[in-house]
Amino acid sequence: MAMAWGQGELFAKASKQEIQRTKFLLDKYTDMVSLMRDFEQFEQDMQQVGIDGEAARRIDQTDLHADKTANATILIEKQRWVYKRYNFYTHQLERAQRLIKDEEARKAVDYKYIQGYSRKETILFFRRALSDSTIKRKIDEGLESVANTLKLIGFFEQDDAEF
Repeated sequence: MAMAWGQGELFAKASKQEIQRTKFLLDKYTDMVSLMRDFEQFEQDMQQVGIDGEAARRIDQTDLHADKTANATILIEKQRWVYKRYNFYTHQLERAQRLIKDEEARKAVDYKYIQGYSRKETILFFRRALSDSTIKRKIDEGLESVANTLKLIGFFEQDDAEF
């Protein structure tokens, strides 16, 4: 018997689509962190390049007249928006990863997605303690656990509402 509260389940289970979205975000995790660090370190430089450079000349190729100052402002705001989205995504992924109950699955997800190693490197790293098939299963279990946690905390609804 499933325990339910209102329309939501008490222990939500992620759909295939939500698991795929979680995998996509986890695959992009290291890129998001790298871009966030770059933005934090070089935000002023990026703003100046936007103003002085050609990036802001025409944001949309259909523009007949380019207002460089306005376009530079739009470009900077877009960069800030992307930074905020990446910050939100990475914090929620880290939170969900820390909540994986199975220690081996949590470590496998950390090594593969958070640290950014390939599936093969992850298997080689854990090979001494676990078989290849067990490692693959632990990665998949961890991925599903992250997706379930994201579903439980309302990540997917919040994410969809932002777009």
